Amino acid sequence: MGIQLKHDITFTRLTEIDPTEIIHHMSDPRVAEHMPLLTFEWDERATANFVTAKEACWHRDGLGHWAILDNGQYVGWGGFQKEGDEWDYGLVLKPSAFGLGSRVSRKAIEFAKADDRIPFITFLLPPSRKNLGALKRLGATFVTEITYDGSTFLKYRLDTA
Repeated sequence: MGIQLKHDITFTRLTEIDPTEIIHHMSDPRVAEHMPLLTFEWDERATANFVTAKEACWHRDGLGHWAILDNGQYVGWGGFQKEGDEWDYGLVLKPSAFGLGSRVSRKAIEFAKADDRIPFITFLLPPSRKNLGALKRLGATFVTEITYDGSTFLKYRLDTA
């Protein structure tokens, strides 16, 4: 097996991904390590509910979370979800793709900068995330600590204008 040097990151809808790929991804304990709201078992029903909820965001807001592909292969999901008047950015990669976070995020942020609906992006990160250098290099600034569904998160903001 050769070393892959070029990454072609593309976004598609979650409905285009085999649900077993998502189940396998979200069942990995390395993924759950930084997801305090992940307190249930990912099975067919949980995955169907997840994809339905993410599609509802697309229908309601015209934007939502994507499936992320690297050279055509599913490596995770992420994108923008409207929370009140704010567009929150989230990213959940497979452990084999953890190193692609900055590359995927830069592409998503470029999308946000080109979209007049998104004057700024928020990021909610659990306090367990200690390596925040990439977020700061992107220009995001710390806003506050918030509680969401009973868990504490660090809220950052990045202006896109």
